[in-house]
Amino acid sequence: MPIDPIELSRELIAFNTVNPPGNELSCIQYLEKLLAGAGLETALQRFASGRANLVARIKGTGSKPPLCFTGHVDTVPLGNAPWSVDPFAGEIIDGKMYGRGSTDMKCGVAAFVAAIADMAGQLEGTGGVVLVITAGEEIGCEGAFHLARADLLGRAGALVVAEPTSNAAMVGHKGALWLRLTLKGVTAHGSMPHLGVNAAFKAARVLTALETFQFNVAPHPYLGSPTLSVGTVRAGLNVNSVPDFAEIGIDIRSIPGLDHSRIEEHLKAELGDDILLEAIVDVGAVWTDPNSSWIKDVYGIVREVTGEDAGSEPRTAPYFTDASALTPALGNPPTIILGPGEAARAHQTDEYCSVQRIREASDIYSRIAARWVKAE
Repeated sequence: MPIDPIELSRELIAFNTVNPPGNELSCIQYLEKLLAGAGLETALQRFASGRANLVARIKGTGSKPPLCFTGHVDTVPLGNAPWSVDPFAGEIIDGKMYGRGSTDMKCGVAAFVAAIADMAGQLEGTGGVVLVITAGEEIGCEGAFHLARADLLGRAGALVVAEPTSNAAMVGHKGALWLRLTLKGVTAHGSMPHLGVNAAFKAARVLTALETFQFNVAPHPYLGSPTLSVGTVRAGLNVNSVPDFAEIGIDIRSIPGLDHSRIEEHLKAELGDDILLEAIVDVGAVWTDPNSSWIKDVYGIVREVTGEDAGSEPRTAPYFTDASALTPALGNPPTIILGPGEAARAHQTDEYCSVQRIREASDIYSRIAARWVKAE
């Protein structure tokens, strides 16, 4: 019996996988049972208590590597603002499915799981398909990096990332390097500041330098220039003591060809030896030539289903994805970011995904897989 991607979306939203702590295991096990029942070979990889990734395969024949679909099942917290709907009910109102993780990105996962499970029979004996469903994406692609380090994936011929794009086909995204910069001082009584070394003043000088920091690299033709933003600044414990510690949180978005270790070296050279840098998130940029034959095939399929001319101007995603970990681990196949969610609704109160977009996405994924088989 065919799997309804709408009903599956609701079932996935019902799992509370807010990260932290994640607790994705029950949701992953549910998908494992579903895919195993459809005839896929499944392997569950646990990497922490209550946390796991899932790799499900339709094994291929011959030398052609499989087509890969990926998505994550963890979500961000609900936020402080009250929701007008139950965030775990998947309620449909005016053609929109509401719930935490609907847009980002359980509806995308449901769409490709439904599409591939229903095609399992016709995909046997072909190049094959692999589904990679991860935990821990929201805090730096944690689950995907566990899979990559464990060398459990093998090669893929192409990768579809079902993150929210309103079913537009996107060929890349910037990388992310989140840094914790710390500075040390010497504490003293606030009435005798000359006896201390004020870490807050050190931080102020660093902040001024960060505001004018230049990467000195040419912009990417479609992803633009790298960026640097200061998100947090902390110093001191009480007003009447000289602070002996300061911390600055830095969010850098990088472009292809800009090595993250080079960025850290550049920062140390600009800011001096007094700083300590620690990477909190370190994920690389992703880019696929929009003129590659598979990308053009995907553009054509999107146009068939949605009517949108995806190839008129290459588009890129504003966020990072598990492709930062998976694309290199899979042998750097051409990678497309394409999913039913709406990026502007991600992480929002009353998050939703268009029901029509879910059905469109499942159709698109089915056609991509069918085209992959025919191209052998």
